[in-house]
Amino acid sequence: MKIVKSVMAALALGLMSSTAASAGDVRLMWYSDGVEGEVIKDLVGRFMKENPDVNVILDNVAYKVVQEQLPIQLEAGQGPDIARVTNLKTIAQHWLDLTPHIKDPAYWQANFGNEFDWMRPDGSKAITGFMTQITLTGGFANKTLFEQAGVPLPGPKATWDEWVDAAAKVQASQKLPAAFAIDRSGHRISGPNVSYGANYIKPDGSPAPVDAGVKAFAEKLVKWTAEGKHMKEVWVSAAGSTYRAAAEDFINAQIAYYYSGSWQIANLETKIGNSFDWVATGTPCGTKGCSGLAGGAALVAIKYTKNPKDVGRVMDFLAREDIVKEFTERTLFLPAHKGVIAKGNLDFKSNNPAVKAALQKYVAATADIMPAAAALPAWKWATPYYGALVTRISQVMAGELKLDEAFARMDKDIADQVAQAK
Repeated sequence: MKIVKSVMAALALGLMSSTAASAGDVRLMWYSDGVEGEVIKDLVGRFMKENPDVNVILDNVAYKVVQEQLPIQLEAGQGPDIARVTNLKTIAQHWLDLTPHIKDPAYWQANFGNEFDWMRPDGSKAITGFMTQITLTGGFANKTLFEQAGVPLPGPKATWDEWVDAAAKVQASQKLPAAFAIDRSGHRISGPNVSYGANYIKPDGSPAPVDAGVKAFAEKLVKWTAEGKHMKEVWVSAAGSTYRAAAEDFINAQIAYYYSGSWQIANLETKIGNSFDWVATGTPCGTKGCSGLAGGAALVAIKYTKNPKDVGRVMDFLAREDIVKEFTERTLFLPAHKGVIAKGNLDFKSNNPAVKAALQKYVAATADIMPAAAALPAWKWATPYYGALVTRISQVMAGELKLDEAFARMDKDIADQVAQAK
């Protein structure tokens, strides 16, 4: 196993050796869901005008690079100086403590402190970065397709069964390839799992075996896929825990209902335009609740940087209240900055009423987050758990495993990850 890891690390470093900044540079690895790549490019350019002695190199990469290749680089003690990541806790041992390198740690604590435990090792008091946005999982419906099919949109507390049945009627009427799709992500199905009673965490903080809540929603998802209601290609077109979004399928009006999250709002506005009307729906209900899963992306500093002082200057700039406010308004994200939230004077840069309604819907849906879901962002075993879920469920959809076999392998996958980490 160690030999395999060494080979993988060498390959990753060979492919991405340009990510390591030399003295005098600050290299920032960034991925985008929507328009935020353009916004950060503008902001970084502004920083360099104000700080001409610091050269920030912005690497816009695919999300897959951040998820799969960055951890390999970090294990080899390499990587960029700053990175935008969603795998916050599992690899937090690689983040730099910014406390000695930022101007006012108290400002950071006051405005971003609620999420610090999401991105630092258990028991640590380090300031490793800040959330570029808070996200919440939830659904989107193609309102135009529903209207053309004469199918009413389900109400605010509609169940998963009701949403899928309604979308299936639209599928039949409009001759769509599928009724709905959920992103290929263990994170994405965790809110629904919790809504059916799932709990991933034992009282001692270790991973719990997959339970009746996990099994209930997995059984439904596999059944809907077999019936042609859930878009099979989204889940069987990739292997392992590889992420695959279904955003393009929704944007191209191939499905009536799409379950993803708030980060897709800017992407939908930009790419759908006036092609059809769409609405955000919150999370459909299970037997125990209607919970989405909070999370988000963080901008973290990497402890292998050669330039921690300059990294601190870049991070201080990007964490400034006025910069966070502008980033939030232009990207159509939910802010994580307490000061920005408290002032409540956000002017989201969109004239599309669907966008503002969607943002309001997601804000309202935060009240539905159940405790078992609220505990996951700061839990160090969340990412391995998500990976086991998506890997094994997709194998069932592909006909490679039976559900009972998949559940047993999920438990073994997670146990192996824990043992390996120890």
